[in-house]
Amino acid sequence: MAYQKPSIEEEESKLSRFNSAGLINATLEKLWGECYTAMAGGNYSIWNIKLDSLWAVLGGDCKDGDSQDKEMAAINLKIYELGSLKGKVGVSFDKKENPNNALQYQYLLKKSLFLRRLQNKQGKGTAYASEDEDDFD
Repeated sequence: MAYQKPSIEEEESKLSRFNSAGLINATLEKLWGECYTAMAGGNYSIWNIKLDSLWAVLGGDCKDGDSQDKEMAAINLKIYELGSLKGKVGVSFDKKENPNNALQYQYLLKKSLFLRRLQNKQGKGTAYASEDEDDFD
């Protein structure tokens, strides 16, 4: 069989797919960097918002109500049950350290790990393991 040059439509389709994947990966990497900055700074509210932004990208490949969707909802519920994500609660002179900070940190870390593992499972991360193949190239 002789080689046939791909049509312009086929070429454009491939380019579009590759460009989209590159943009998604760049977006994910930027969001992860912002997550780490917020995490290191103890800014739980921004950290959580950035994690939600990651979910908006990665969750698009999940089905509504599937196991990933349910796990994300369960983690969020635990975070929000603990109240404000601010380091100090109260007003004016009555401000005091948030007693739930340590637990909130643990749930935000769990949320981060869940999203990083989901990203890897989707093949958009630093590690990829196929469920239906050996990990050999």
